[in-house]
Amino acid sequence: MDAYLARAEQVLAQGKRRKELRLPRPFKVSLAILTFLAFIAVFGPHLAPYGVNEMTDALLVPPSPGHWFGTDDIGRDIFTMVLYGARTSLLVGIVAALISMFIGTSLGAVAGYYGGKLDRFLNELINIFLMLPTFFLIIMVVAIFGSSMGKVTLVIGLTSWMGTAKIMNAQTKSLKERTFVKAGKVLGENDRAVLFRYIVPHGIFPVLANVSQSISSAILFEASLSFLGLGDPNVMSWGQIIYLGKAYMGRGWWVAAFGGLAIVITMFAFHLLAEGLNQILQPQAGGR
Repeated sequence: MDAYLARAEQVLAQGKRRKELRLPRPFKVSLAILTFLAFIAVFGPHLAPYGVNEMTDALLVPPSPGHWFGTDDIGRDIFTMVLYGARTSLLVGIVAALISMFIGTSLGAVAGYYGGKLDRFLNELINIFLMLPTFFLIIMVVAIFGSSMGKVTLVIGLTSWMGTAKIMNAQTKSLKERTFVKAGKVLGENDRAVLFRYIVPHGIFPVLANVSQSISSAILFEASLSFLGLGDPNVMSWGQIIYLGKAYMGRGWWVAAFGGLAIVITMFAFHLLAEGLNQILQPQAGGR
């Protein structure tokens, strides 16, 4: 009898572990979409039926079997432009998000660990940045220093670290009181080792969920700058496609529509990824 009960408890425990390891639906959907987008970003230029600036005789032709997404006013294939733009837009979003994550994580962790005046200074600095209209600040910097894709990416990363810093700051204040952190200090670990060996690795998970939101925001920022004519005209991106198509919305809606649809799908995927990560990290609040 005891053997049967032990076996039943083992089966229930295995079922519970499988249930706990089940990934949330938003995470799985986002993973599928982002895998497809990553494939397009890597192999898109090789799959494109035309060159990105190759001009054909079909001028402003609507979607057709020969041009799936139509053509623009000088005969360039929109499907090809969307494929090429995927690499640029995703690269801008990921690099800008990594820059903001590095800055925000470093500042938030150091200020939260040492506290006092340094922590108050960081909070005031965050409040100042939050009061500034970030998008107009980016426009000013790009207008002054140029609109190359590298500068646009850097500016977006340097002006979007505040949310990450607040999250990491709160995580650090909580973690530095934990037993394992105090044990590290007792064992003779210096502040740098305690901070980056014990605190940051354990507090980085909520930051990762925020980074997925930062990627979608960076892609939208780049698209907005391109729409206003402040993007890099020498690099094809989804925002640049929208900019090229805005003059033909009345008689060539497809020029801007497919670039905009790509941005919407990408932002939707990253928002689902953030929701999925939050459900994994906080399963009691996930609801699914």
